[in-house]
Amino acid sequence: MYSDRNYRDMGSEKPVKKLTGIRHFFAAATYSFGGAKRLLGEAAFRHELGAFAVAMIAFVISGANLFQYVAMLVLFLLMIAFEALNTAIEEIVDRVSPEISEMGRNAKDLGSLACLCLILANGGYAIYVVFLSHFFAV
Repeated sequence: MYSDRNYRDMGSEKPVKKLTGIRHFFAAATYSFGGAKRLLGEAAFRHELGAFAVAMIAFVISGANLFQYVAMLVLFLLMIAFEALNTAIEEIVDRVSPEISEMGRNAKDLGSLACLCLILANGGYAIYVVFLSHFFAV
């Protein structure tokens, strides 16, 4: 990781001094929290977060077991990761190609498709746990 001062100056010709040890850990955590803050600005992510909260309430009501909670959490974390990558793709495309281009549109559409796949996986699993798992007893 880089010190904040050097991170901002990465476009300059000066060599970048990399952080090591515990300072690297805290710098990485700071960047991750910055990413989370940026992701909260996305309406799609806020909707996914709300849906996760609703799913957790439904899991409590339906009597889900520990494995089902853990599986749902893993799926949700994957969805957060994909949403973050999709947002990063959109930011880069908008920066590099502010005009509408077929390649930029394709990149954004593919990122959106990846998010949709995980939304469907999360929703399908939640429906299975809440409504169907009692019938199949698995």
